[in-house]
Amino acid sequence: MLHPGRGATVISLSRHKPAVRLARIVEFYWLVRWDRRGLPAYEQKVLSHPNVHLVFEAPRAHVYGVDRSLFVRRLEGAGHVWGVKFRPGGFRPFTDRPVADLADRAVPAGEFFGPEVDRLNAGVLGGPADAAGIASFVDSFLLGRLPEPDPVVERVAAMVEHITATSELRRVDQVAEEFGVSVRRLQRLFAEYVGAAPKWVLRRARLHEAAERAAGSGGVDWAAVAADLGYADQAHFTRDFTAAVGVSPARYAESGRAEA
Repeated sequence: MLHPGRGATVISLSRHKPAVRLARIVEFYWLVRWDRRGLPAYEQKVLSHPNVHLVFEAPRAHVYGVDRSLFVRRLEGAGHVWGVKFRPGGFRPFTDRPVADLADRAVPAGEFFGPEVDRLNAGVLGGPADAAGIASFVDSFLLGRLPEPDPVVERVAAMVEHITATSELRRVDQVAEEFGVSVRRLQRLFAEYVGAAPKWVLRRARLHEAAERAAGSGGVDWAAVAADLGYADQAHFTRDFTAAVGVSPARYAESGRAEA
């Protein structure tokens, strides 16, 4: 979530654990509440991760593929939204096509889960935003459709988690070598299971690191950040950050300090 300080004054965001048996495909549940009654609409910007989400929202539930651009959500009135963040690769068993086909798209969830998902959506939105109660309903819904374990899902999730956690990884061939696969095989796996190319996942992970540093207090040595993240020069890093976030790293950091 970009500009987290500003966002915290507008929305309430909480995370919740899924049932233990769902942990192999679901990373966590999330609940967003807001109340803008009598106030202007607010746009929250999100620099997405390489995950598919099932979102219970008005007027109907949707499955969101990996958003490779900047996701913007406009909030008006008062309400809440419940989301299921699948682990990288975790949504693949629910669709009959490569997850890359969902990239940058929001598809009615009924296409994957049938009309029952819209009935659940009405229940999730029709009552209070009771996290424990909603989690229980969603647990039951997904457990009733839990696919057989897929070892490829586990392997792909491990790849993405390793990329995210390892700043030293900067090239696709490094990832392929570490996991003992060819670059071509890695690309096919990511298209089939993740929904974004390994190069995009690498770059997005490093941009998340940069955004977190920019959101911190104090000055930032952007040339050092660019070098730490594997960029050949600061100009290349600045172009990537600006293309993804919409403003330069320096301007993003300045706006964050203004919020504090």
